[in-house]
Amino acid sequence: MSHMGAKLIAMLLVLVSWNVEAQEAKPAKPATPVIVAKVERKSVYDEMEALGTLKANESVDLTATVTELITIVNFTDGQRVRNGQVLVQMDNAEEMALKVEEQSRLKEAERQVQRLKPLVARGAASQLELDKQLLELQTARARMDAIESRVRQRQISAPFDGVLGQRNISVGALVQPGTLITTIDDDSVMKLDFSVPALFLPVLNIGAKIEARSSAWPKDVFEGTIQSVSSRVDPVTRSVSVRALLDNHKHKLRPGMLMRVKVQKNRRMATVIPEEAIITKGNHYTVMIADQQEDGGAVAKQVAVHLGKRFAGQVEIIEGLEQGMQVITHGGFRLNEGGAVTIKAQDDGSASIPEILSGS
Repeated sequence: MSHMGAKLIAMLLVLVSWNVEAQEAKPAKPATPVIVAKVERKSVYDEMEALGTLKANESVDLTATVTELITIVNFTDGQRVRNGQVLVQMDNAEEMALKVEEQSRLKEAERQVQRLKPLVARGAASQLELDKQLLELQTARARMDAIESRVRQRQISAPFDGVLGQRNISVGALVQPGTLITTIDDDSVMKLDFSVPALFLPVLNIGAKIEARSSAWPKDVFEGTIQSVSSRVDPVTRSVSVRALLDNHKHKLRPGMLMRVKVQKNRRMATVIPEEAIITKGNHYTVMIADQQEDGGAVAKQVAVHLGKRFAGQVEIIEGLEQGMQVITHGGFRLNEGGAVTIKAQDDGSASIPEILSGS
């Protein structure tokens, strides 16, 4: 080998040595900060939505049945009352006088019957005379029942526990049959009537759970159960009428309110993750997971998944993930397979991203 060739080889060896040293001296790429969420198993169900209208469990217009003057009003607008509570008293002076008169006749008829019974037993009086007194006693009792009925007609009482509407009469007013006194609603339980396509009849089972919301109470979810399903399908709309019962012990719901109904069906345990973790590539879906390493660090790993139903902010995973894995929800779109990651925070869905980061 010539002196020139040896010198060239030496220079190449020096260059290679410098290149290796430069690569070794090059700092490692820093780990990418990410936010992760744990893969969970939870109870889920499919939902069917509809619009419904509320009705009170019981609802009655309280009206007068006779023509008479109002003497006492025992209620105010919106008052809660008990079954049998007297709300309005009408003038019954004449009926009370007749009642006192008839009570005297009734007592006399009873006294005569008690007097004749031992006499008939001893043969001192005829059975015919006793029968006449018994008939008089029955007649007196019938007249008393009629008078008491007339007295009750001049009282308006609550037919059940409930809440009253607006008062439409005043003391001294002359009411006639049909005059509206007020309304009363039993709102302890509310009836929710809604229609759904007949296609869903197989899942409309008596006792099935529903959820309903109202614009008046946007943060509240009212739970109920299906009470009945109409026996007929509307031939025009091809829908069926459904009635559900909602507990209303807090008295937030009122008759006539519009409710958004969600009927639950196909309840099951499923693997779910936040929708933010899904990466779409055409018709294929993947997620990036933070794969823990033996040295305590974590690297990004791409996993193909098969999706099921989507829920509010979450998606069902049919295949590809297991409970306990940590999927990357934020910060993973620029990651490559095997890239180092550092977990900044856990996303459990209870707070916004700025709140999560501020608390990390």
